[in-house]
Amino acid sequence: MIVSHIDDVKGIEINNDLVKNAVKKVLITPKEGWEGYVMRVFELSEGGFTPRHTHPWPHINYILEGEGILHVEGKDYEIKKGSFAYVPSNALHQFMNKGKETLKFICIVPEEGDI
Repeated sequence: MIVSHIDDVKGIEINNDLVKNAVKKVLITPKEGWEGYVMRVFELSEGGFTPRHTHPWPHINYILEGEGILHVEGKDYEIKKGSFAYVPSNALHQFMNKGKETLKFICIVPEEGDI
């Protein structure tokens, strides 16, 4: 069990050739009792993006703040606060911040997806 606040979770900054201006915060895992799943929050600052990639697990996303583009299988979808998405297993996808504010979103994956 856990009751906490996002401000108390240390973020992991990610910047490399495939990811820009990203912070990952892991909120709930099997360690806290949610067997088989992990809930994370990603923050993409201005100009930030996740890698364009595929993997064998699906994920569920909910946009908390900001605006951007979710690329899924060759199509770009505009996303903003309140948007949600289910990205199927093996779908080519990428999140991109297209605004001045931070794009912040929840990402829930099976445990093997938290890499």
